[in-house]
Amino acid sequence: MKTLSLKLDDHIFDETEAITAQLHLARNRYINEAVNMYNLVQKRRLLKKALAKESVLTSADSMDILREFDMLIDGD
Repeated sequence: MKTLSLKLDDHIFDETEAITAQLHLARNRYINEAVNMYNLVQKRRLLKKALAKESVLTSADSMDILREFDMLIDGD
């Protein structure tokens, strides 16, 4: 486990303290879970962006293949 020094805005710290007290959860555990969830969100955003880029790159090839299939079907 790594040690991290973290500066939070006062209102974020106060809100975090109130929530962790109600949940009976250690501040460290709460922040770890929050960062983990944020990492998951960011990974999904990065994946979505990569898939969109790949989709654009392959769209022309896909259309060519569809046209070839159409020609094969129409040829029967």
